[in-house]
Amino acid sequence: MKNAYLFGLAGVVLLLAGAAQAQDFTPKSKGQFIVTTRLTTVAPDESGDIKTAAGVDSGLEVEVGNSTVPTLGFTYFFTDHIAVEGILGTSKHKIKAVGAGTDVAVHETWVLPPVVTVQYHFNPKGRVSPYIGAGVNAMIFYEGKDKNGFKVDLDNGFGTAVQVGVDVALKGKWALNFDAKKVFFETDADINSGALKSGVTLDPWVVSVGAAYRF
Repeated sequence: MKNAYLFGLAGVVLLLAGAAQAQDFTPKSKGQFIVTTRLTTVAPDESGDIKTAAGVDSGLEVEVGNSTVPTLGFTYFFTDHIAVEGILGTSKHKIKAVGAGTDVAVHETWVLPPVVTVQYHFNPKGRVSPYIGAGVNAMIFYEGKDKNGFKVDLDNGFGTAVQVGVDVALKGKWALNFDAKKVFFETDADINSGALKSGVTLDPWVVSVGAAYRF
């Protein structure tokens, strides 16, 4: 499903790129500031066995749901090719314990996952301008709600991220943006005051499509 989503959004970008060929546009350049509004899907690629306090495998695993939310990106160009981007947004995720004969919601939480990346833009003067990036992220969990008699505590922390994307210039200062980030992050989950625990690898895909305005 995640790969189908990526290819689908890429197809939209290519179609709109073809439609924009005859329009005047503002190229990327040193000193430029870009604000991008996006629709973003945060899709955890999670893994994590649930164990007892003594380290015995319970036979259950952690499952984390996807979330689609609006986000904002802020990009500044230090040179024609080198830029830094920060993204802001918050997403809500349902956490379940799953296993043989078990599929139960244990927690629901909001996550504030700011990501800052340094980018290299390959074709800043062109209408179609791809880029790559790498950087850091934070995961801050808040307003958590326990479910079905469970009590869950998640540790905040920091991780890393890689990025690939493309800007397709439209008319004037407007552009279409397609962006995909892979975030690498692990957290510890404490369940029922330590009776159960799990080291959870979240590693979400953060996949976006949106509109950018160049100042």
